[in-house]
Formats: sequence, structure tokens, C-alpha cells
Amino acid sequence: MGLFSRKDGPTPLEGVDVVLADLDGVVYAGPGPLPYAVDSLNLAAQTRRLGYITNNASRTDASVAQHLRDLGLNTEPRDVVTSPQAAMRLLTDRVPHGATVLVVGGEGLVVEVEKAGFVVTRSAEDAPAAVVQGFAPEVGWAQLAEAAYALKLPEDEGGIPWIATNTDWTIPQQRGIAPGNGTLVSAVHTAVGRLATVAGKPEKPIFEEAVARFGAQHPLFLGDRLDTDIMGADRAGMPSALVLTGIDRPKHVLAAPPGSRPTFILGDLRELHEPYPVVQIKGDVATVRGASVRIDGPDVRILSEGDRPIDLVRAGAAAIWATGRGIFGFRVPERLYHDPFHRP
Repeated sequence: MGLFSRKDGPTPLEGVDVVLADLDGVVYAGPGPLPYAVDSLNLAAQTRRLGYITNNASRTDASVAQHLRDLGLNTEPRDVVTSPQAAMRLLTDRVPHGATVLVVGGEGLVVEVEKAGFVVTRSAEDAPAAVVQGFAPEVGWAQLAEAAYALKLPEDEGGIPWIATNTDWTIPQQRGIAPGNGTLVSAVHTAVGRLATVAGKPEKPIFEEAVARFGAQHPLFLGDRLDTDIMGADRAGMPSALVLTGIDRPKHVLAAPPGSRPTFILGDLRELHEPYPVVQIKGDVATVRGASVRIDGPDVRILSEGDRPIDLVRAGAAAIWATGRGIFGFRVPERLYHDPFHRP
């Protein structure tokens, strides 16, 4: 505890009634848990509600909950909010109950479409009333082609709605970073020249579903991606914590634009339970505990690295963000985005 000081504030969990956590890159990477994630979340669950939000549409809420139980988290299907569930919020407002829907995706999407009272087809020849697209490892050219055939007309010219569960470009896996649903949605977009309506992060429907389900008054969202998790939380009006165990790295944090900047920056989920340091800005210098960074015209200079790499990242981000200038306008020393943090 000697690393903490009187300049530290409360923990990120102070005043939070519901913790909403992303899964890939926050809780696990592939089948295995990320270091410290399970113990940290179980500790948080002793005093507040825990929910999980995932853009991954390939699995059902029940299978996700079972995976989390296998990792040691006490999770039921109702604790998991999936992007297919958020997609159904959009679909039911745009398509009559019982209509036929062309599904591009796997079991997680099919189950939610059927639960919502729609008929699933895999063929554009069945005259579907909408196309719903989500990630599954088995999605290939044939399914993407059927979507393109069904979406040949723009919606404003009499075409049918196209709803994507999410547009994540990548998915963290145990072996590395793999292409995500965004790449598959982009393939259809390239073919038909249309844009999908997106249900998952960073759009608001999935956050609205979670807040409504858990009755959250003061939620905190945990994510590993600035462009989906943190941007989405910002759009939904909730504080967020970026944990450096998944996709985005210190260099991305330094470059984060307004609207994609987390409330808290964490090296791993143990820091949910630690006092969070107060950022002190005096003139062109930002200080976090023992780490100090100064803006000197186009140069970002490290005055002191401090005792913890995460504090240097926090100080660097605070200094750069406070200028209102884009990262491309600075010369940034490599040491500032040194990356000792765990990643898949």
C-alpha cells in the first residue's frame, strides 16, 4: 500500500451500483480467463450487481453464462446482455411480429431471432423482411452472398432493413487477434453500397438494454476497446474504465479522441479495488503520483516515470488530452507508450 498516497481518490467502484463488463479482452481471451479478472470481479460482486455485455453474437446468453461459471464467476443467463438481444430491440420496431428474417450468423443470433417471434431463413429467395447479421466462425462467402442478394435495394427505395449486431473489427483470441464481425459487415457493404444499422457497442441500444435489465442508477462499464466500449459508454452517459488486457494499448490511449476517453485507465482489474490517483495539472505538466509529463510545444517530455507504468500512461494521457490537440501534432517518446501490460 506504500505506493498509494493522500493524493489518491476513491476506488473506481465508489458509488457504483452495477458493474457492466465486456467479455473478450476484459474477462477472458478465448476460453481462458485473463490474469486477476475472475478474483477481481468476484470481489466486486460481493457489494454490487455484476452484468456482462458482449458484442460477440456467436453464442447464446446461456452458453456465455456457463463459460463464466466454468471460470469461477457466479453467472446466470439473465446476467448476460448480448448484441443479438439488442438487435431484437431494433428489429421488433421495424418488422412485423412473425416475419421471416434472413440470419447471417450462428446459434447465438438464431436463438434470439426465434425467441423474438420471427422465422429464420438462410436464403434471400424466401423474401425476408429484414437481414440480421452477427459474427460466427462458420460464416463464409455463401452466407454473405445471400445477405447481399437480399439487400440489393437501398431501404429508401423499398429495400429491407439491415441490422448488424456489431461492427467490431477484431476479436481477441488465445492465439492472437482475429477478424471480427466488422470485417464481415464490411464485405456486404462493399457489395451492396449500403450501411447497416448497428445494435451493439458503440451504439446505445445494447447499453439501454443493460441499464433497463439491471435497473442501474450508477453503472460503471469495463472495456478493452476505445472505439466500441469506451465510446459506447460515453454515448450512453456512463463512466467507463479501460483495462489494458485486450485490444487497445497505451499508444491508443494517448491518441484517444474526445468521446472515446475513459474515466479510468487500468492495467488489470485488480485496480478496480485500489484508490485511483488524482491527476494534477499545473500549466503544461500533468502528474499522477510519481509520474510527471510535460508538454513542451510539439514535444511530450517525461519528467519522471514514477513507480508504476500505469501511472505514466495516465499522466501522459492527461497531459496530451488537456491540450485539445491531436496526437499527430506531437513528438512522443517511445517510453511513454512502453507496454508491459498483459495482452492476449
